Amino acid sequence: MHSEQRDPGAASMPGRLGTCIAIPSAAGQQHACSRSPPSYRATPSDLTLIRGSDGNKFAGILQHLLSLSASCALAAAIGLHSFAAPPAQAITTEQLLFLEAWRAVDRAYVDKTFNNQSWFKLREQYLKNEPMHDRNETYTAISKSIKTLNDPFTRLLEPSRYSALKRGNQGSVIGVGLEVGFREGTDSQLVVVTPAPGGPAEKAGLKSGDVIVSIDGKPTNGLSLYDAGDMLQGAEGSQVTLDVASDSQSSVLKLTRERIALKPVSFQMCGPVSDVVGPAAASGKLAYVRVATFNKQTTESAKAAFRRLKADGASRYILDVRNNGGGLFPAGVELARMLIESGDIVLIADSQGVMDSYEATGTSIDSKAPVAVLVNKGTASASEVTTIGLTCHQSCLVWYC
Repeated sequence: MHSEQRDPGAASMPGRLGTCIAIPSAAGQQHACSRSPPSYRATPSDLTLIRGSDGNKFAGILQHLLSLSASCALAAAIGLHSFAAPPAQAITTEQLLFLEAWRAVDRAYVDKTFNNQSWFKLREQYLKNEPMHDRNETYTAISKSIKTLNDPFTRLLEPSRYSALKRGNQGSVIGVGLEVGFREGTDSQLVVVTPAPGGPAEKAGLKSGDVIVSIDGKPTNGLSLYDAGDMLQGAEGSQVTLDVASDSQSSVLKLTRERIALKPVSFQMCGPVSDVVGPAAASGKLAYVRVATFNKQTTESAKAAFRRLKADGASRYILDVRNNGGGLFPAGVELARMLIESGDIVLIADSQGVMDSYEATGTSIDSKAPVAVLVNKGTASASEVTTIGLTCHQSCLVWYC
C-alpha cells in the first residue's frame, strides 16, 4: 500500500502507466516521473493559451512538453532510482481477506498500542513474509497476527467454528456431553466440570474432576477450551478416544458422539446459611443457580428459576458462572436485568469512546436479595457482563474459586 503526499502547489499531468509531477522550487520546476512517460492531454485552459496571439507563449509550451517527455523517457531508460518508483505488486484475494481482518482489529481494538507494537508495521511484514496462497494459509496468518496481541478473548473463528458456535447457541450440540475447564492453579490440565446427564460421557463413567490427558491421541496440554471443544464435537455417530486420569488411575475410553440437549440453567434451594453470603433473616433460605452457558434458552430458563426460588422463600442467591465462556451477549444482559432494577448494566466502547449502552428496564425479579457470584478463569464474555453489572448495582460479592 502506497500513499503519496504532494505539494499543494504541484501541478500534475496524467500518464498512461504513471504520473509525472511538476514541483515548483526556488530553482525552477523539477520533474519527477514514475513508470512510463506520460501522454499529455490539453485542458480547456491550455487550449485557450495555445490559440492565443502570443507566438512565444505557444512555442514555450511546446518546448516545455517536449522537454518533459524527453526527460521522463530518459529517466525510465537509464533506471534512475531517484525518479522511478518500484513496480507495484497486485494484492491477491487471500491478502485482501487478511487486510479485512487486520482492519477489523485496527478499528475496534481498544488498546491502541496493540500490545506495545506497531500494528501498521505488522501488516506490512505479514503481507510481505507470510504465505497466503490458499484459505488455510490465510487463516493461519490471521490467527498468528492476532496472537501477538496476547489477548485470549480476541481470536479468529473460521466458518466451521462459527457454525459450531451458532449450533451451540441453539440449545444442542453433537458431542460426548462434557463440560470441560482448566484445573485451578494450572494452565494445562483439562478437567471435566460436569458430564451431561444421560450423555455418552456419563454413561462411560466420567465424573467431575477427571483429567482428560489426550483427545484422539493429541495431548490436551496447551489446548484452548475452544480447541478442546472442537475436538470433542463432531459428526453424529462418529467416535472419539479419550485418555482419562481418574483417582490416580488412567483409562482409555472410546465414545460415540450423539446429539446432546444443553441445559443452560440448573438450580436448587440450599436452606439457612451463614450471613457471609449477605444479610438476611436467620431463617432466610439460600438458593443456588448454575448458568452453564448463554444460549437461546438461557433467558427463559433463568427467569423460571428465579421466580420459582423467590416463591419458595429464597432471600439470598449464589450465581455460579464458573467455566461459562459466554455465548449470546443479550442473554447475559437479560440475566443481569433479573436482579437489577435500574441503571446501566454495560457500556460498549471502542477506541473512539462509548458507542452503545444497555440499561435495566425496571422488570427485575428480585433486585434486593444479596448475591454471591462464583467465577474462575473460564468465566468470560457474557458471564463477565452479568458479573460486573451485578457488582455495580447489587449487594454482590464475587468469589474466584
